[in-house]
Amino acid sequence: MIATIQHKGQEFKVDLSSAIDLSITLKNGEDNPNAWYVPPVKMEAVKMGDWIGQVSKGGSVNFFNIFFNPHGHGTHTECLGHISVQQESINDCLKTFFFMAQLCSVQTQKIGQDSVITKESLEGFLKNPTEALIIRTLPNDDDKLLRKYSNTNPPYLSKEAALLIRELDIKHLLIDLPSVDKEVDGGKLEAHHAFWDYPNKPRFDCTITELIYVPNTVPDGTYLLNLSIAPFENDASPSRPTLYPLLG
Repeated sequence: MIATIQHKGQEFKVDLSSAIDLSITLKNGEDNPNAWYVPPVKMEAVKMGDWIGQVSKGGSVNFFNIFFNPHGHGTHTECLGHISVQQESINDCLKTFFFMAQLCSVQTQKIGQDSVITKESLEGFLKNPTEALIIRTLPNDDDKLLRKYSNTNPPYLSKEAALLIRELDIKHLLIDLPSVDKEVDGGKLEAHHAFWDYPNKPRFDCTITELIYVPNTVPDGTYLLNLSIAPFENDASPSRPTLYPLLG
């Protein structure tokens, strides 16, 4: 299905039949990415007396409780409520869902014991204005679908890189890491604060999406992004960012 969209005075054709899902499937048990020392995802049938919500065990329907943490278990989108006293809700901050996006593959730089996405590593990709930036870190492999990040000091975004993204008025940042910040930084969260300009001039309509996965078969370039969330009244929600190729 081909659709035509207008964006900043330009017309683009989009192939809506060729969606590229950047989310990581959430499953019961250990077979998920895991960060921030959270316990595994638990999906279990509801039991009430002799009744069980599982057809394979004699129930009339499948009726499961799900226990998970949006930040620790998979693809999620967060708003500035993640670091604010007011704990704003992603459901209130994200009100439109389609954006022009730039996908770029970035090699991290070694700084001391850390692997860092620097300002310099991003500058070459950001010559044209874009509403959303999607960062695929290199090397890239499907181990990211199951990686256990806790206590591993994963790569992160430098404060200067986050400032550049903000200065370019990029409103939505997507990355294949558990956080844009260093795992143990004494609670500074410098990249989060720089991106949202909090508490100086808070950018309420801007989001960060973490723990995505971009297959190697998807080339760098410009796409239409659909950033879909579950309507949670929370600082973050599980999400399903989807890319659509532009034609011509």
